[in-house]
Amino acid sequence: MLPYVYRVTKYDPADRDQHGHYAGAEDTTCDHGPVEAAYLQAVAAFAEDSGVEQLAIREPQLAGFIDFGLEPPVDTDGLAGLFPANPAGFHDGALVPIEVGLELVRAMLRDNGAWCRLEVEGEFTVHVGWDQYLYLGSSQPCEAALTRTRALGLFPERLEASPYDFAPDDPAYVQRPADADFWAHLGWTVAAHRATFLEETSALNASRWHRLSRDNIETVRSHLAPRAQLAVWPDLLTDVDTAVAALPDEGLVEIIWEKEDGQITSTVVDETQFEDVTSHLASARAAGVVSMYAGEDLPLFTAVLPDSDGVLRARWQTEPTPSDRDWAFLKTLRRGQVVTGTVTTIASFGVTFVDIGGFTAMINIPELSWRPINHPSDVVSVGQEVTAEVRRRYGPGASAAVAASSAGRPLAAGSAEDRPARHRSCHQDRAVRRLRPHRRPKGRL
Repeated sequence: MLPYVYRVTKYDPADRDQHGHYAGAEDTTCDHGPVEAAYLQAVAAFAEDSGVEQLAIREPQLAGFIDFGLEPPVDTDGLAGLFPANPAGFHDGALVPIEVGLELVRAMLRDNGAWCRLEVEGEFTVHVGWDQYLYLGSSQPCEAALTRTRALGLFPERLEASPYDFAPDDPAYVQRPADADFWAHLGWTVAAHRATFLEETSALNASRWHRLSRDNIETVRSHLAPRAQLAVWPDLLTDVDTAVAALPDEGLVEIIWEKEDGQITSTVVDETQFEDVTSHLASARAAGVVSMYAGEDLPLFTAVLPDSDGVLRARWQTEPTPSDRDWAFLKTLRRGQVVTGTVTTIASFGVTFVDIGGFTAMINIPELSWRPINHPSDVVSVGQEVTAEVRRRYGPGASAAVAASSAGRPLAAGSAEDRPARHRSCHQDRAVRRLRPHRRPKGRL
């Protein structure tokens, strides 16, 4: 947390009520003129006092189906001309000069659609909030910048912290990186024909879809945006008529379709747009429908791309799947660690399954006892508690472990098959995934 944080606004503190809410006559939208220019000059002054010449884009997002701005977003989300190649440069960790950073601030003040945090770790932050509220943080007191900001007609107010400082959705969750184990697991999954699509999300509400094969995985991998969120899906596409018939009566869905040239496109719509979108599917080769609500239609497994040095610096979190939770649990296991589990199932083919903290361990007959036995029920029963010692990890993507049972024989632990979650019944209060307004809490503090 930076020691000097200021809320900079066009709102005179004298016009706030007893709760701190502004009650004056100033409009809460951008004037696209002198006040906007004053905001940008204030940011530049604080950056200069902080000794900052470039900024890092953090947690970027684009306008989605749900937009909370007071002004309508524009087609390019305010990014036109800001990046040399295309808006794909708008990704987490991208470094931009102050001049580009100021244009991003302008786009956010105007509610053009793009939003991000602009930061220099440990030195400087720029956060744009609702209603023309700007939050600037610095490692320096920035006295000259404060004087300049007041001269511009703006009002800087000292705060303990910015309300837009990053906070993870689940501080205890361990995000899976797209490391060597992930790519090995993905290759094994594609080879087994259990997944054919990779969803790449470089900014919230901005996804690209890739059809995977054993021959193109490395090519697709080499063109992914830095720090992208990745989701591995089974084959989502079917014939267009079947996909259209799968549309719900109401709710948010993502419609994915493959064009005749093989390009895969998607869009998020609700029931008011189903007719318009399906009319565009007439020429599609195939199509599919994915629910946009949290916990429904989950991918097989997810990850986030680490930087080129292998360090995961992206702070966002993917929505965990059962496979991701298995991976996180296995990461906690160490060779020699003693775990306790409960026998849940004894299969007819002689394999015993044991629950160890929500993870399913598999014990083969030879591993249950030093003495010969004909069936696991000779030495264990459902509900029995067993103690195990972890010996090693194995399997695709290091997604399994081997342990030793209390009887002195090894206990093999293996994860359940990766599979998409079953579609659950609809609820009006369902949380929307990937369209969550991470952008900003209400700025009138």
